[in-house]
Amino acid sequence: MADPVVAELNERFGTANTELSPDVIYELQSIMRLHELDVQDMFFKWESYCIKMDMDQPKMSMSTVRKFKQDLQDTLERANRAQALEQVKTEKRPGGTPRPGARNNSDVFGMLDGLTTPAARRAAKLGSARKTPMGTPIGSRLKNEPVSSPMKLEAQLDAMGVIAPSSFKDRPNAGEVIEILNENLPAPEPPIAPFGESRIKLTAASDLKKLGYKPLAMKLSEASEILDDRIDDFTSLVLEHYKLDESVFGSAAMQSTTEIVAVGRVASDTSEGKLNAASLVLETSRKLGGGFRVPLNVSKLKGYQFFPGQIVALRGTNTTGREFTVNEVIRMPLMGNAASTLETMAAHRERLRGGQDAMDTDDENPMPLNVIFASGPYTADDNLDFEPLHTLINEAADTYADAVILTGPFIDAEHPLIASGDFDLPEEAVYDPDAATLSTVFKYLISPALNRLVSANPHVTILLVPSVRDVIDRHVSWPQDAFPRKELGLHKSIKILGNPMTLSLNETLVGISSQDALWELKHEELIGGTVEDTNGLSRVARYLIEQRHYFPLFPPTDRTKLPKTGRQVIDGQAALGAMLDISYLKLGEMVNVRPDVLIVPSALPPFAKVIESVLVINPGYLSQRKRAGTYARMTLYPPKLSEADAAPGEMLAHRIFERARVEVTRI
Repeated sequence: MADPVVAELNERFGTANTELSPDVIYELQSIMRLHELDVQDMFFKWESYCIKMDMDQPKMSMSTVRKFKQDLQDTLERANRAQALEQVKTEKRPGGTPRPGARNNSDVFGMLDGLTTPAARRAAKLGSARKTPMGTPIGSRLKNEPVSSPMKLEAQLDAMGVIAPSSFKDRPNAGEVIEILNENLPAPEPPIAPFGESRIKLTAASDLKKLGYKPLAMKLSEASEILDDRIDDFTSLVLEHYKLDESVFGSAAMQSTTEIVAVGRVASDTSEGKLNAASLVLETSRKLGGGFRVPLNVSKLKGYQFFPGQIVALRGTNTTGREFTVNEVIRMPLMGNAASTLETMAAHRERLRGGQDAMDTDDENPMPLNVIFASGPYTADDNLDFEPLHTLINEAADTYADAVILTGPFIDAEHPLIASGDFDLPEEAVYDPDAATLSTVFKYLISPALNRLVSANPHVTILLVPSVRDVIDRHVSWPQDAFPRKELGLHKSIKILGNPMTLSLNETLVGISSQDALWELKHEELIGGTVEDTNGLSRVARYLIEQRHYFPLFPPTDRTKLPKTGRQVIDGQAALGAMLDISYLKLGEMVNVRPDVLIVPSALPPFAKVIESVLVINPGYLSQRKRAGTYARMTLYPPKLSEADAAPGEMLAHRIFERARVEVTRI
């Protein structure tokens, strides 16, 4: 009888037609024993290793498995050294005063969805936190930051063998720029004073009202129609772009010796396991293929790249009636580039002067726009101090940023303290314990930082984009409506958007989605043979542009396979996942043209890349579970315009990717 562990190793690490050699299996089993891993956990580490080494998952050989084993050993040694150093620091640090009855004096999580506290808990004191002043960078224009709860999770984390997060103040390499795009463009000096008026004209391209649909009311018939219509829409696009005759298109499931073009959705013939060449099927629309699924034979292709939910156009034949043999993958047509008239571009350029010509670097060239992008979580797993957020806001105030765009989660449902309700509000918070909700938590822990930025720079543009992990948002599915600003205590100039959202900052068309599509695409894609784009990060970002959607994957990744959060470490619960409302997936489509800038926060390594003339930015997370994270700054220089560039009324491409300097920086 075959060993089930060996069978699982072959399924995870082997190829479709070749099993692993006995030596490789022995080494993999050795890794499992040394690090106390099961096959699935080891496969996750293998995928992370491939991403770190910037390579597609190669065929598992003795050479690759030994390098993988050595990397795991090096990582373990570094973790042990860091733990030992942290223990030394802890021994030198005076012990804190314990909080008696901490778990009985807080009932924040019991107030989800605006529900008031039960009578049995009305004696709870949310505001009994000790006053712990936040550290303010020297020379910062923001002073007297509010305090928040210093409650820690060291005891729980240590009991479970997890290394506790280190102090934010002790973070290494603070302010280090880890990646620069368009380094040839100079990094400008910040202005000496705020501009006299806003330098940004904000225009929404998405219809925010449509995102206000009723969640958790999905009908199977509606979901089926949405999925079916997407195939038919791409069929029309291929027909028009390549000037094909309708007779060329046919059903991949129908037996015929005639070569046809079949358009459909990539899927797997099983609901379990990762997509592989043997499980590939094409799901047809009811219009062209009766909704049938047909196995795909891709042996004739030199290279291919597929993922579940991808809409593809395939040229091939089905001579047996059992499978569709693919001869060619037809590339999907791209949307056009964003463009504006010469008059509009000139008006936006003039707006960059901000009403203060004296602040320009010269008479002709106004100062470039300064835009900061960051994504939650905004605090570490062991506290609700929001130190990374305060530090980012200080940086935005010190450099007089023109816009700060923040994506959720803000109050994270997967944060251990939020999930348990074991925390207090600042001592100065004034509220009714019987009427307090998690909006009250946002009001006293996050809103003060944002409001102080508005006070320091009255004309700054602050945009907030929610996440499905935000506990203050009752709209729990994606696409997601904006969370209500009532009771949040935000300045009226701060704007709350939907998720995803397409908008214009002057002439720049920006697409934003807080849903981590990149990580799921990277871990669900199937690569075979030789592909054009060998860089995994740019390849998965290209999927979004080619598929014209902020989350083209379907079905989404199994929740148990998603990156582990602090809440999973503490109570073992699965991550929330994508929370897709299939009936409204059309709201996740990109609007009319390719965005100039695409903001897609992800658990993958942060980056800034130009893909198909789109500036794609993954700012990373501002706070990791155990360490500080990253953010991105875009310095956008004004366009150089002349009357010779275009005739009156003619459209000019924005070409943001040429005049934007992007810096990915450690907080």
